[in-house]
Amino acid sequence: MKTPTLSTVTAAATLTTSALAADAGSVSELIAKIKSTDDQVRGPAWQSAASYGAPAVKPLAEVMATTDFEVARAAKRGLWKIVRHAGRQGADAERQAVAKELIDLLATTAAPVSRELLWMLSEIGDDSAVEPIAAQLANADVCEDARCALERIPGQAAVAALRKALDTAPEKFKYALANSLRVCGEQVDGYPSQKLVPTKQTSVKAG
Repeated sequence: MKTPTLSTVTAAATLTTSALAADAGSVSELIAKIKSTDDQVRGPAWQSAASYGAPAVKPLAEVMATTDFEVARAAKRGLWKIVRHAGRQGADAERQAVAKELIDLLATTAAPVSRELLWMLSEIGDDSAVEPIAAQLANADVCEDARCALERIPGQAAVAALRKALDTAPEKFKYALANSLRVCGEQVDGYPSQKLVPTKQTSVKAG
């Protein structure tokens, strides 16, 4: 095997740096277009976001928090494009990179954005996402979304997180957690499904 020369290594490093700079520039261009007030610019931008991958996750999440509804929605749609593209078969490295970016944002974003991130993780997250998602079960603003996300992530780590939460959650929330565990195929004593509990008193007149 031929040993790389110093010039070869330097050239490779320069190429990598250039590629990273190009990626950063591309993401900046994407964000600028998504922020445009012109739907003819904004629309094609979010529709083409899939291939931007992990580097675009945080910038798009930041734009999702803007007060401009159309711009925020475009950023959300663009981020969903990235998530679903990363979740395709055979793209494990890309999926993990995108999921990591989503996980890093969970604890620092406002509830409306966090809800979307949780649902995104429910599609591409694995065991590494379980603990950060489970931490959101204590957040009253997004606990339902976190519960549903754990319910959708396959594997025993998610089941164990739901079990642990069932032991410490407020009594009212335990019914929902129990339901999630049952959806995962677990046996749960007590806390029956609230869907089976009548919400109205009924009476039957004697014939």
